[in-house]
Amino acid sequence: MQTIKQILKNFNPAEDKYISREFQSFGMYLTESLDDYKHKSLYIKLAKTTHRSILEKALSYVSDSKAKNKGALFMWKLKQLKQNKQISK
Repeated sequence: MQTIKQILKNFNPAEDKYISREFQSFGMYLTESLDDYKHKSLYIKLAKTTHRSILEKALSYVSDSKAKNKGALFMWKLKQLKQNKQISK
């Protein structure tokens, strides 16, 4: 997780005019990694509401695969990880 100081240091108002929070930055990172710009608001919301470790595990699973639709595979793996977390509690 980045500190506020790091985010503001890397913030470019000309390029990143809509990204002002760390979770928005991570949501855009997910969007770019999954190459799914159509659903960027979904990834930003997930970055805000879902624990980062779960998102990173799902992203690493998808990045290792050669799937055509990485967004769908990401959501499937995310659902699976959340269910496993619920069961373990």
